[in-house]
Amino acid sequence: MPHNPRRAHPEGHRSDRIGWLRAAVLGANDGIVSTASLVVGVAAAQSSQSTIVMTAVAGLVAGAMSMAAGEYVSVHSQADTEKADLDRERAELAADPAAEARELTAIYVARGLTPELAQQVSAQLMAHDALGAHARDELQVSTALAARPVQAALTSAASFAVGAALPLAVAVVSPASSLLYAVAGSALVFLALLGALAAHTGGAGMAVGAWRVTFWGALAMAITAGVGAWFGAPV
Repeated sequence: MPHNPRRAHPEGHRSDRIGWLRAAVLGANDGIVSTASLVVGVAAAQSSQSTIVMTAVAGLVAGAMSMAAGEYVSVHSQADTEKADLDRERAELAADPAAEARELTAIYVARGLTPELAQQVSAQLMAHDALGAHARDELQVSTALAARPVQAALTSAASFAVGAALPLAVAVVSPASSLLYAVAGSALVFLALLGALAAHTGGAGMAVGAWRVTFWGALAMAITAGVGAWFGAPV
């Protein structure tokens, strides 16, 4: 059967997931750690269960909004920078295309092509899409890794809320006498599962991913519990 060059071999690349995966993992991890630490700290201060639950709810709402705002501003700044670079590159291509062609050729030579082949590749790519070629190979801006502020903000807020809901649910159903230990223990399990899942999705080692987030989550809860117990202790 003759080869059809128009039939592209379908391939899935993990770099396509970087944008949403980073925001989702960061949001869920922060949701679990922040809310569980709040609950553990307030519980260590001998607060009532209703106060603990109210604190967790407030932490969920405030944290989700903070994550959305922070992620939007951060990623929008990245998008603004990318746009400014592309605008400048577009102007340079219009002003001196020959110099830009030489610049692209030099990039390909540095990557291992012969000068003759690099010049041919540069000429063909610039004839097809000059700005796209310079964006990809000079500016390192690609469609897969492009900044998407709204997507990042919504993903972070939603994932934070989901992560925060886990220790909140445990705080609601646990007896007051064992609430602190139940929330801390379940949060570590949630973090281990999240770390393993994120590592698997990104193609990394699951054990290392689970250990990394669990360690830092345990440290955060331990410090918060210590602060809560210190300030909550009777004088």
